[in-house]
Amino acid sequence: TGPKPLARFYTPTQVRKLLPELSEPCRTVVLVAVLTGMRIGEILALRWKRVDLERGTLEVAETFSEGEFGTPKTKSSHRVLPISSSLGDVLRQHLSRCPQLGGNDLVFKTPRRTPLSSKNLYNRELAPACDRIKEPRVSWHSFRHTHATLLTEVGESIKTAQAQLGHSDLATTLNLYAHVIPDSQRRAVERVAGVLFSNVLKFDHGAESGRIN
Repeated sequence: TGPKPLARFYTPTQVRKLLPELSEPCRTVVLVAVLTGMRIGEILALRWKRVDLERGTLEVAETFSEGEFGTPKTKSSHRVLPISSSLGDVLRQHLSRCPQLGGNDLVFKTPRRTPLSSKNLYNRELAPACDRIKEPRVSWHSFRHTHATLLTEVGESIKTAQAQLGHSDLATTLNLYAHVIPDSQRRAVERVAGVLFSNVLKFDHGAESGRIN
């Protein structure tokens, strides 16, 4: 059999099914990805010194990919993100499991304090968990799509999403949103129809044709 298909993004319902199947630290990594929209390389390079749990912010200032640390790819990728109180609680719990922290320690690391491998996390944790819940596999990037979807669900603007996702070009954000805009448009026209027809026009199936033009 060939490789299993990848889902473009997971819905909130699918994420809720997935989380109990993940062990730590993969579960917390996924929560950070879904609730902030950060890239996996940004998450794996995150250090505790850049997480302010009192103010509820974290700074994206570094990335980790192919075994090397680097700087975010664009100026807009270097950003300070707000974190929800719920995610703050998750990170506090994660912090309590991290022994003997040093000032420069990574938030997510191996027992030898080296960065986690996104490929290992995917192959050993994420992909098998997707299979167990009988859902299509997701890539790490899919969680950015999930975050974008959630932003539209709560009515946030494209500009807010651009800042949150760290895009230098609005067109990139719009491309990421392409899969959710049609759904939001459908909901919008249904709401318009609801405003117009609810308690205003009563359709009578026995009405003569021509009464409604």
